[in-house]
Amino acid sequence: MATKTAPAPYDEDTPRGFAFALVAYLLWGFLPFYMKAVAHIPAVEVVAHRVVWSVPIAAVVLILLGRTNDIRTALKTPRTLMMGMLTASLITVNWSIYVWSIGAGRAVEAALGYYINPLFSIFLASVLLKESLDGLQKAAIALAVVAVGLLAWESGGVPWVSVGLAGTWGFYAFFKKSLAVGPNQGFFLEVLILTIPALGYIFYAETSGIGHFGDTGMTDMLLLMGCGVVTAVPLMIYANGAKLLRLSTIGIMQYIAPTIIFIIAVFVFKEPFGPYKLAAFVLIWIALAIYTSSLLRSRKARQAAAAVAANSG
Repeated sequence: MATKTAPAPYDEDTPRGFAFALVAYLLWGFLPFYMKAVAHIPAVEVVAHRVVWSVPIAAVVLILLGRTNDIRTALKTPRTLMMGMLTASLITVNWSIYVWSIGAGRAVEAALGYYINPLFSIFLASVLLKESLDGLQKAAIALAVVAVGLLAWESGGVPWVSVGLAGTWGFYAFFKKSLAVGPNQGFFLEVLILTIPALGYIFYAETSGIGHFGDTGMTDMLLLMGCGVVTAVPLMIYANGAKLLRLSTIGIMQYIAPTIIFIIAVFVFKEPFGPYKLAAFVLIWIALAIYTSSLLRSRKARQAAAAVAANSG
């Protein structure tokens, strides 16, 4: 079987792509309100329902796109299936930390984790892919490390919510690139793989009397079913938007969601935000400004090189 080559990164921003990405990031930004509504339900149960109710939504999308054959091929390809199991495991851990953190009143730490994520991703690329970092990127990563150190000093231990979210999402995105299917197909493959353990846990919870689906009222049942919508819809909207935007544009837009989460955590959920957290966030914001300037500088350099090549041709 011939190996599919990955499409080249999109080099033009389109209004449609921007609209898709913006909607996805706004939905992710306001997701803490939904997670707060299910905070009385154990995180593992919420995640199980996120998986189960995402399956029919993702399946309908693939049927409409006519891409179901990709899933059949993936299920028959051991390497793709194993990579899907790995990414499915990483996204499960990420979801579990996120759901728990919102319910436990640690949304500020969750926001910090997603701020750190792009910096952790370029660090991963440097370590695992041996990509060289410029001075600005090194400075940004150093500031992020100092910020995490400040939080560790304040709490007397590693800020595992922030580190866990950044780490699991960073590795998820890294290995996702090796998944030889499109983003929508990849998401369906992941939730399909997770369906059996998710259904197993739901069955255990309901038969043990600790479940919340149907036994604690219609509200909980609808909220748990809605977990599939709030999980699958933003991911699929984002997947379609990302194809129509430059990588640098996506890199800048990804700050939208953690910024909204941060505002909600501090001003709506009234989570504590002392001087150490303030200092950590200031360092992260400076780091992200440096990282963004590096992205923009790289894009200008590529555009200048392309213009020279076009003129010389």
